[in-house]
Amino acid sequence: MTGTGTEPPRARNSWRPSTGRVVCIGETMAALAPDPPGPLESAGRLSLSVAGAESNVAMYLADHGIPVAWLSALGDDALGIRVRAAVSAAGVDVSYVRTDAHHPTGLLMKDPGPAGTRVHYYRAGSAASTLGPELLDHEPVRSAALLHFTGITPALSPSCRELVTKALATPADARPHAVSFDVNHRPALWSDGDAATVLRRLADRADIVFVGLDEAQGLWGTDLTVSGLRRLLPHPRILVVKDGARATTAFTGSGVHTVPALRTTVVEPVGAGDAFAAGFLAGLLRGLAPTQALRLGHITALSALQVTADHGPLPDSQRIGHLLALPAREWETLGRAASPDETGVHDRTLPG
Repeated sequence: MTGTGTEPPRARNSWRPSTGRVVCIGETMAALAPDPPGPLESAGRLSLSVAGAESNVAMYLADHGIPVAWLSALGDDALGIRVRAAVSAAGVDVSYVRTDAHHPTGLLMKDPGPAGTRVHYYRAGSAASTLGPELLDHEPVRSAALLHFTGITPALSPSCRELVTKALATPADARPHAVSFDVNHRPALWSDGDAATVLRRLADRADIVFVGLDEAQGLWGTDLTVSGLRRLLPHPRILVVKDGARATTAFTGSGVHTVPALRTTVVEPVGAGDAFAAGFLAGLLRGLAPTQALRLGHITALSALQVTADHGPLPDSQRIGHLLALPAREWETLGRAASPDETGVHDRTLPG
């Protein structure tokens, strides 16, 4: 398959976003999950946390020392207070988050099971669904070096779709900031059947794109390959394709870079993709080479895989530095098996 854009692919040699503040825009909800993990229907206790793809990225960026703001709206309710406090406690600037007296904070419930975790959303008519393109005309967007969106936001409401569309309407070379976009397809949110068309159009206009091979195959064709995705999305300066638990490939101006994921015991997979995106972006903003940025993405993803919440603690800086400095062959020995067992839980933990 080939891209449908009329403009030629942009020059991508040695490109990286400029240093400065990152702004992550999107909805964050209160989240309820069985504690300990197990089926929701038989849970005796629920734990309360926060969940939102964009704020997950923001919190992990803050963990890596990257200046970051989260831009959204919350209800004037107890859950909104809880969400704001949790994101702020991670070191994220939440001063631009709007409080909405007329719409509630969204809620989700996790239902873990042997085949994976189902997520039930209660976000229709939420405060964040009222976000619109006017956000782009004000701080913190005007002074941002990088905006981060996901494909969740355009599915929330017509005004949210206008927001993301406007952010990507200006050609990349004329934008005052870079834009990263995680496809993050959530079928339950797309009632109009436009997901495949809308997400492809938005992704192909971003500077940095994250997409899972499995979700791309579900959206754009089961025969898609990793290299086929680059032909489908030719315009992003950097395209990052996550091949499940096996490896991640980055297409950049300097070439094609593939790094195996790390083995670990998976407690809860939700949030790992956001953690990976944050680690990769942090690597780029620090000036790391693409291969090293991919490694930092995998290291950060471990923090989400090993906890029931979406946001877990990073390894200490010494451990991160050790892993980044490993020779390629030693990193590969820590990589996951090509075919994880059917439970999705790997039987060897990362040493040290």
